[in-house]
Formats: sequence, C-alpha cells, structure tokens
Amino acid sequence: MLPSSNPSPQVADSHHHSPEKSKKLELKTTLHSLKSHISAHRCAWLTATVFLQLLIILFLNRASSPPSLPSTHRPKFESDIATHRHNFKSGAVATPMYDESCKFGRIYMYDLPTMLNKDLLDNCHNLDLWSSRCNAVSNGGFGPPATGLDGIIPVNLTLAWYWTDMYIAEVIYHDRMMNYKCRTLNQNQAIAFYIPFYVGLAVGKYLWFNHTSKDRDYHSEVMLNWVKDQPPWKTSNGSDHFIMLGRLTWDFRRLSDNDNEWGTKFIYMPLMKNVLRLTVERSRWDELEISVPYPTAFHPRSESDIRQWQNLIRLKNRPNHLSFVGATRKEIKNDFRGVLMNYCKSESSFCKIVDCSITQCYDGAPSILEAFLDSNFCLQPKGDGFTRRSAFDCMLAGAIPVFFWRGSFEHQYQWHLPKSAETYSVFIDHKDVRNDTTIIRRVLEKYSRQEIEKMRNTIIDFLPRLLYSRSNADLGSIEDAFDIAMEGVLRRFKRQKMAAGGQRLE
Repeated sequence: MLPSSNPSPQVADSHHHSPEKSKKLELKTTLHSLKSHISAHRCAWLTATVFLQLLIILFLNRASSPPSLPSTHRPKFESDIATHRHNFKSGAVATPMYDESCKFGRIYMYDLPTMLNKDLLDNCHNLDLWSSRCNAVSNGGFGPPATGLDGIIPVNLTLAWYWTDMYIAEVIYHDRMMNYKCRTLNQNQAIAFYIPFYVGLAVGKYLWFNHTSKDRDYHSEVMLNWVKDQPPWKTSNGSDHFIMLGRLTWDFRRLSDNDNEWGTKFIYMPLMKNVLRLTVERSRWDELEISVPYPTAFHPRSESDIRQWQNLIRLKNRPNHLSFVGATRKEIKNDFRGVLMNYCKSESSFCKIVDCSITQCYDGAPSILEAFLDSNFCLQPKGDGFTRRSAFDCMLAGAIPVFFWRGSFEHQYQWHLPKSAETYSVFIDHKDVRNDTTIIRRVLEKYSRQEIEKMRNTIIDFLPRLLYSRSNADLGSIEDAFDIAMEGVLRRFKRQKMAAGGQRLE
C-alpha cells in the first residue's frame, strides 16, 4: 500500500536518562573536573582537553544506534478495495551508494499527499462514469484472479494469471517500487526520484462529458505545487525525476484550455519540462518519454513459472495460421478493423476470429488467450493510439504480430524489444491491405515453417522482458519489464550526471 505517516516513538520519561545519555553525562563531568585542576597559565592544555572532549562525544554519537527514520521515509499504507485487501510492505532499507546489483545508482520514492494515489484507490468506485474500478486496482494493480482457464493453461500456473487492466501500470509500478532492490530511503543516496502520482486514474473520469479543463488539470497542479518545494527538485529542477503515466501520452497533451478539448495538459505544464515520463505509448518526437510494455494477464511468481510457460508456447500445436481479436468501430469512417474483420470472415479456414462485440474482451478473456495460442500469426491494427495491448497478449501466447502502421513498433519499447522488428513481427502497409486484402495471405504464406519457428523463438527468448512479476517474486537472474525500465531510468540519469561532470558512462 502507499506510504503514510507512522506514529513517532514515545517520548522517554524526563526523569530517566538513557544509557547513552548517562555515558555522555559522566564523560562531561569527568572532563570538567579535569579542567578545574588545570592552571590558568596552561591554555594550550585547556584547548587540547576541550578538543578531546568533542572527539569522544562525536564517537559516542556515531557508535549509538541510528535514530528511527522520519515518517516521511517510512512508506506504509493499507486500504481495503472492494473485497480485495492488498498490503504494500516496504522492503527498502538504507543501503550503500554502490553495490554490484545497483551499479547505476538508486531511486528515492516520494511520499505524496494521499489524494494523489491512495485516496484514488480508496474511492475506486468513483473513478469511472460507467462502472466501478475496484476490481481493476485490486491486487497491486493486477486485478482479479483470472477464471475460466481450465484446459488452456496448466493448473499449477493459474494462480499467476489475473484479468489486468491495460491502463493500470501506475499502480503496478508503485507497488513494485515498494520492494525494489535499488530503492533507497535516503534522498542523498539517490540518483533518480520517482513520483508515484496516479495521473491516469485521476484524470480518467474527467475525460468525458460535462467536465472542465480545470477539472482535468486539478490533481496534476496539486502534485506539481507539492513536488516543487521538495529539496531534490529544487536542486535539479526536476531533471532527475520520473513518473509513470498509465494511459497513452496523448491523454496528457491538451493544447488549450477549451473545455471541449480532450485530456489534461499535464505534459505541457511548465514544471513538467524536465521530468522523464514512462508510458505505454510514447510520442516519437519527445525525448523525455520512454514507452514500456502494456500489462498482460500473466504475472509470474518465480523463474520456474516463466520457464514452464516458455516451454509450453514453444511446443504448442497451432492449428490456425492466423487470428484476429477485436471489434469494428462503426463510428469511425472506413474503420480498418472492419476491413480485417470482413477479410477473416471470408477466409474462415485461414483466420480465427474473436469478435469483441460479442465476447467480453476488456482486460482479457479465455477465448483471446486460446485464439492466440492456436495461431502462428495475429493481426494487430492500431488501438486507441498506434500501439495496442493486444499485441502483447499475442506475443505472450507465442504468436507473431502482424502490424499495419510503422508507428505500432517504430520508436516504441526500445528498452524492451529487439531493434530489428522483422525478427519477431511482420509489417504489411494498411494502404496495401485496403487496396487488396488478399495480400495478407500472400505475404504470410511466404514464411516457411523454419522461419516461423525462428521468429517464435525470438519472442519466447525476450518474453520475460514484457512481463510484470509479483512484487515479492524471485525470478533468479531474469529481469522483467519493471526491472528493465528501472535500469534504463537509472542508466540514463547516471549518464546525465556524469556528463555534467565531464565524465562518460561506459
């Protein structure tokens, strides 16, 4: 759970001294007695005695136990969300500035006012105009345990599957940071500063209907007004700070204060000009944005969970050459999803369809996982932006994504996916498909079985980099999506700090 203040230690009885205080008192009394016998003509000896006194007192202070951390440094909060109770327990401890596992430095996480994170979770029933979001934010952001997977995945892996919301990464990253190995509770030890503000959740319900631009900007302005007064911010003007945006970048880029314009202007607020942002879809023109994988349904508990799943999808029999999961958008003229839907209906022996206007697809469904597990390829048009959560569901099942816009993979997920997109995906220009849908089959049938297996093996090898494991999971030497993202943040800030000092990071 989020950080909250702990009660301060009880004040000791004023008539009783601690052992440490007694030692200091005895020392002072003894030294004072010695000084009283020193001749007034021996000032040098007096000076030496005073200096010795200071040294001994300093030694006793340093030898004593360190004081309790202030409440702002002791993250802890609890909240009951619907019927799901989840406790965030901090595993972070004060640590050396450098060790082999944190070679790029450490991260300090702010203890924000609760209205910017905890209160949003506590009021999860009020985050959406249409339905409660309490299921979505439960279990550290993983959502409710997945059901209906019998016969699709091994029984011993079912507890690692959840119906996870695609826009919930803000909560997942905060939960993971609580126990992150390279987190520090000491601001002076940090090279990066994490702002655990749930801006996507905060703005979500204000994106629709009768809300003003001020409504959409309110929480963001509160956060920035708070963080600008923090000492680390004052030192760097935010240039070593970062935040996770749970929604697409476009939801935070409103250009004017017109109440009819979409989104919040969070990214364009002056105080945000230096802050690094992680998001599930970045703007290719913004050097301060890094895209990270959408959360999927599989959240491994151990390295063995990952190895078992990799073996399963490597050996899976795939009766379908192609699958498409989605629904047409009738409100969009010449909707490309409609083009793909009509194509698959005309090629039913070649393409498996999961029609999301009939099947509930949001946050996952057994039929989606089953379709991808049974297919070599999966069609991936644009989603709410250029990218789509479904592409990650597809790769999770060992299927090869077929993209139709270069923006779906170029300049995205550069820390997590291979540089050469052709090693794990296929690109067919959407314009060519509109002109002749049969090009899909012609292109895909050119790939031999060996080529398909090679691409699948590439996906299987990098798959752990797309997963979000449990906060307390032991993945051995494996790094998941969160680990990769945090190492990237630290490496970037380390390089930035060294460059400022005229050095270069190797």
